[in-house]
Amino acid sequence: MSGGPLLEVDGLEVVYHTHAAELPALHDICFDVSPGQILGIVGESGCGKSTLSAALMGLLPPNGEVTAGAIRFKGRDLVGLGAEALRNVRGREIAMIFQDPLTSLNPTFRVGTQLVDVQRAHLTRAQSRTRELKRRAIEMLGRVGIPDPEERFERFPHEFSGGMRQRIMIAMTLLLEPDLLIADEPTSALDVTLEAQIIELLEQLRSEQGTAIIFISHDLGVVSRVCDRLVVMYAGRAIEEGDTAGVFASPLHPYTQALLAAVPSYRQRDGQLAAIPGRVPSLSDLPTGCKFADRCPLVQDVNREREPALVSVNGRRVRCNRYDPLSGYLRE
Repeated sequence: MSGGPLLEVDGLEVVYHTHAAELPALHDICFDVSPGQILGIVGESGCGKSTLSAALMGLLPPNGEVTAGAIRFKGRDLVGLGAEALRNVRGREIAMIFQDPLTSLNPTFRVGTQLVDVQRAHLTRAQSRTRELKRRAIEMLGRVGIPDPEERFERFPHEFSGGMRQRIMIAMTLLLEPDLLIADEPTSALDVTLEAQIIELLEQLRSEQGTAIIFISHDLGVVSRVCDRLVVMYAGRAIEEGDTAGVFASPLHPYTQALLAAVPSYRQRDGQLAAIPGRVPSLSDLPTGCKFADRCPLVQDVNREREPALVSVNGRRVRCNRYDPLSGYLRE
C-alpha cells in the first residue's frame, strides 16, 4: 500500500445473541490505522475494547456477530471472509498479543516447539526446514531479552515468569513479521520495569519493521507516551478520536475530560484526583440518547433523547451533542 491506511474500520456494529435479548456491543465504530502508526484505544472496563479486538481478528465468540460495517485490511473487507481465508490473514499479516500469554502458549508443549510450529504454519514447504526455524527462534528469544535462549528454548511455559512469557509472545510476533499487531492490555499484569521493557520492544517492532500497532489499554499514562493517535471508547462507541497530544492537551468529550482528570499528575500534587460518578451502563440496559448522560456534568434534556452523531471538530472527531449544531444542545 502506498500512502493509504493499512486498516480501515467503517461503521462497525457487533451484537451478542443471548437467550434473553440481542446485546449491542459495538455501535458505529470508525477509525483507520496507517503503516508504522501506533493507535491507542482506551476506556473503562465494559466499554467494548476487547470486543473490538476480537472482531478485528475474526475471533468473536459463537454468539457474537458483526451486523454492519466493514473492516478493510489492505483494501480487502475481512467481514464475511471464510475461516480458511481468515486463517491466512491471522498471524502472518495481522497478529495479536493477549493480556495473559498463557491463553496463547500451550502449557503442554515446550516453548521452542511452539516457536518453530508457528513459523511452519505460515511458511511454504521450501522455507520450513526445522534447523533454520529453530535457529531463527533461538535468535529471536535472545533479541527480546530471554537469557540463555538455547537452554530456555527447551523449557515449558510454566517455567517462565509472566513478563518472560509476554516476551515469548512478542518473539512469536516478530518471527511472523505481521503488518499489523493488536496488543490487548499487553502490560497490565506486569510491574513497571517489565512494562517499560515490553513497550520498548513494541516500539522497536514499529521502527525496525514498520509494523502498525493497535495498543488497547486502560493506562492513559502509557498511552500518552506510546501512541500517535487515540480512540476513546465508551459503552461500545468511539466517542473521541484524534492525535494523542491534541486529545491530552484539550479533550473535547466530557468522558475524556473526566478520564484525564482521574490520572495522577504532578500538577495535581496538592489536590484530590477526580472520580467519575456511576458506572458504564450494561449492554442489557443501555439508556436512550447519549450513553454517558447519567454521568455527565453537562447533561441537557436533548442528551437523554438523542444519540449523538460522530462530528468533526478542528481535525478531531467527537460523539457529543455539544459539538453538533443540529442536535439542539444549548451552548452558553
